[in-house]
Amino acid sequence: MKKILFNRIHFFVLSCLVLVVMQLSSCKEEVQDAAPVITAVRNYAPAPDDTLVTGINPGQWIVIHGSNLAGAVGISFNGMAADILPELFSDNTAVVQVPDAVPFFNVAPDVLNTIDYVTTAGSTVYRFDVIPLPVAITGNSLLARNVVGDSIFVYGTNLFLVENLTIADVEIAPLKTVSDGSSIGFVFPVIDAPQPWEAVVVAKSGTYTFTISVEPKILAVSNANPAEGDSVKVYGINLNGVSSVSFGGASITDYTEDPDGFYVAFKAPNQWSYASGPLSIEATYGTATTPYPVNTQNGVTEGLLANVEWGDYFSWGWWGDVSLTVNNVASSGGWMTVRSDFDGTFGTNNSMFLSFNTPVLDGGASKYCPLGGNINQWVPEANTTDPVENWALQFELSVAHPWNGGTLYFKTEFAGESYVARYEPWKISATKTVDYETDGWQTVTLPLTLFRQKDANGELGLGEPLASLKMLLGSSGNTKYDLTLKNFSGTPTKTGFYGAIDNIRVVKIK
Repeated sequence: MKKILFNRIHFFVLSCLVLVVMQLSSCKEEVQDAAPVITAVRNYAPAPDDTLVTGINPGQWIVIHGSNLAGAVGISFNGMAADILPELFSDNTAVVQVPDAVPFFNVAPDVLNTIDYVTTAGSTVYRFDVIPLPVAITGNSLLARNVVGDSIFVYGTNLFLVENLTIADVEIAPLKTVSDGSSIGFVFPVIDAPQPWEAVVVAKSGTYTFTISVEPKILAVSNANPAEGDSVKVYGINLNGVSSVSFGGASITDYTEDPDGFYVAFKAPNQWSYASGPLSIEATYGTATTPYPVNTQNGVTEGLLANVEWGDYFSWGWWGDVSLTVNNVASSGGWMTVRSDFDGTFGTNNSMFLSFNTPVLDGGASKYCPLGGNINQWVPEANTTDPVENWALQFELSVAHPWNGGTLYFKTEFAGESYVARYEPWKISATKTVDYETDGWQTVTLPLTLFRQKDANGELGLGEPLASLKMLLGSSGNTKYDLTLKNFSGTPTKTGFYGAIDNIRVVKIK
């Protein structure tokens, strides 16, 4: 009887244990099958900085709190997907970085200011302020000749979700912003107050006060390293009422001023009579100065990559499809052979330079110019974290005969063909070209933002722009580089390329 009772009790206990295990398993399955729930968002930082936040910015690391967060398969902010790092997730927390490119322009109202969290068991949408980074105002398009009704732009960064703009207490409406947050456009209103005008922009990220006025700016210099008597044209805006021009270390007293303030022209003095330095123009509305020096041809090595002169900065590999040329045979020291076909049409240049004498290029054909010697320091190592738009590649170019077709492009050894900068002055649009030639030597300034990836069709230099200097130059800022002339089309070029290049350097433009 006791044995029977024991067996019954043993069976009952065993059945209870099985039932408990089944219930626990069922509960576990219920937890795994439950949709995610978000209850709070904290800053991702050690205590005491791991505070609750009421808004998040692009690029910010955060911790999402809630339940059923494990097994995330998609997390998006304003519709932009974030990277998922499973090792930083648990059932109650998820560490994630808000995407740098989270959108604010043309975002549907039901998507704006949301975190969309998706797991294998379900999804949830959590309404939470996604706030653009602070606005920075960089300039405006106001010209001395603007009148009421003209289109005006205020330039800057992070100009997203702009709510209001006033200038000298005049409310401006309507406003037009662009998808990358780089400008606000509007129609110039009647403003009776004297300049400078105080302006206030109210955006989702805050309220910002700045001034608007007519300001002179230098946008380009036709020839930054001219020989005596060469024509120099300084292009810009609001260069009206010029009272003085300083070209490096030379004071220019004889110049021609465009009535609309778009340029100032003059003849260059003897290059040995003045020092290297910035170009500065004093005008009615202020003084405009270049951030880089001119007349760097006389031994200035800052930023220099190649001067094609004997020494450390010679920077040609002695091979490829270019020739070493000199205008004045005596200055070669007798160490080289002057091209027999050189006819002196490149313009005055008493130093050595590299030249292409390329006939019509067949479709896909290219000519190569290897560059990079002992000195290849594009920017100082300390500046490799600078914004890409702060720097430019600059060189002197002379195109003696009409050029139409064939692209000059630069690439660095570090980036290879991942990022290249194209130069096509003969191309007006995708369908229109013109014959291009220069009147002697001209200065070309290519912002490093022109270094671009391949596009969707695999075309070099037509895709997304360079995001950081280190992607092009590495962490040291020092890398060799090359120049190629290529016909990217499938048909022969309209002309050949008879052009010369000298004084390649990198300059700071902002």
